[in-house]
Amino acid sequence: MEEHDTTGIILLNRYKLLRQIGKGGMALVFEGKDLMLERPIAVKLLRNDFSKDADFQNRFRQEARSAANLSHPGIVTIYDFGIDPQGIFIVMEYVAGKDLKTRIHEKGFYSAEEGIPLMIQACAALGYAHRSGIVHCDVKPHNMLVTNDRRLKITDFGIARALATINAEERAEVVWGSPQYLSPEQAKGEPPSPASDVYSLGVVMYETFTGKLPYATNNEEELARLREESSPTPPHLINPEISPSLEQIILKVLSREPSSRYRTADQLGRVLMTFGTQPVNLYSVPPARETKPSLAMPIIPPSASDTEIEEPEKGEVDWKTIGYALLAVLLVGGLIPFWLYIWFTVKSLMGA
Repeated sequence: MEEHDTTGIILLNRYKLLRQIGKGGMALVFEGKDLMLERPIAVKLLRNDFSKDADFQNRFRQEARSAANLSHPGIVTIYDFGIDPQGIFIVMEYVAGKDLKTRIHEKGFYSAEEGIPLMIQACAALGYAHRSGIVHCDVKPHNMLVTNDRRLKITDFGIARALATINAEERAEVVWGSPQYLSPEQAKGEPPSPASDVYSLGVVMYETFTGKLPYATNNEEELARLREESSPTPPHLINPEISPSLEQIILKVLSREPSSRYRTADQLGRVLMTFGTQPVNLYSVPPARETKPSLAMPIIPPSASDTEIEEPEKGEVDWKTIGYALLAVLLVGGLIPFWLYIWFTVKSLMGA
């Protein structure tokens, strides 16, 4: 598949490719137009040789159908997919923005104030997919699109699993071109789980807040050795602005054993929400209690017994005080006849 011979073509007499906006080891990405519905689209056109693999075609159809059923503001919507003489393609929602990898490269790294809302959105999208029974398997900043108004959308759900049917040597070159983001269990060939996506998101977080990867090597054997024998450099040594609490979360997510991480993206998202200072559309993540940006338990307001008795507000009737006054009047009023009786009795006895 050559870059120069695809722009301007029309797939299945409906989807016109306007300009190339992205490129990866497995596909080219185009901005396009749906000529039937007259709306902008994005088209991911996979390599031509994938179209010749029957196993891949079948698995691709299954995964594309599953991904197309995901409806979430943080997930790029899949409109259609098919096979054309140009190759296998996916038609998706067009998102005006840049991938997070490019954003990090441009900025150097994100501050906690800017980066945490993006990570919460990623957790919300992945958590929704996990509850729907779908593991992404290829979470990395290249698959996260960030708009100019700081909305994050995740793309390429299911493609990694479909590509797993390809020859192992070719898969290592095409699919696992960024082994740093793979969880240790995936690198060993074990089945991925939601905790695998959480690990990959932890690598994304490390890179987002430091501008660097936990293990700076592209050699899979060296990467495996480093993971087993060493821990990542503490993030605050790279970016001193990272708080101890945020560093603790990042390193927990990068634990070698899945059981030592947060089990799902929803769990991680709820923890990250303790840091938020700006309003964020959290999608499916439940709202957190208002707390200070730390991992400490929220401060509980003192109870009424621990405070002074409040004075009644101006204009408010104090019925208790009025009650006591009436009782005093009644008591005094009841004693007047008694004292009058005593006085007249004593006077009459003295007159006798």
